[in-house]
Amino acid sequence: MATITEALAEVYASNPQDEVVLDTLELRHPSFMDESGNPAPIRVVADYSDLTATLESDAPLNAGQSVTFITMAFQFTLPSMEEGQAPQIDIVLDGASAEIIGHLESAVTQTAQIEVTHRRFLASNPAAGPQDGEPLTLYIASAKATLTQVTATATLTDINNSPFPSRVYRPDDFPGLVR
Repeated sequence: MATITEALAEVYASNPQDEVVLDTLELRHPSFMDESGNPAPIRVVADYSDLTATLESDAPLNAGQSVTFITMAFQFTLPSMEEGQAPQIDIVLDGASAEIIGHLESAVTQTAQIEVTHRRFLASNPAAGPQDGEPLTLYIASAKATLTQVTATATLTDINNSPFPSRVYRPDDFPGLVR
């Protein structure tokens, strides 16, 4: 279970006027590349100005580095808990640029799923890193785009590609397996 930092817990408990929690999203896919052929994730922040923040030390891309999240209005709806249905989250990116829509169109031609990571930063100290104990990673199940808006449905886990059993017993970890 994910935990939050003491600083974020204090903000949630006391609601100080001078502190803001900033929600960010990072979309990753093998087809998201820049002109030089380097991975180019889509990073957005729900704020009025761009955010330069430090990622966690085990982030999939740019681990422990300062990166820029571009200002964009977005919202997500937490899943309903209905019996017999897998939990899903709806994400809406308003004012999506042609670059973002182009990245999503290129992802449609490949079988790899788009990963989405949600992180929370404190506006007073984004260099301290995400205030989530472990940022939430989702997998886009479906998406549609208009000229200015992207709507996506994400599942909480990629259960189809998860190994079963979840722990793989390898000789490196368990020397007793080798005769």
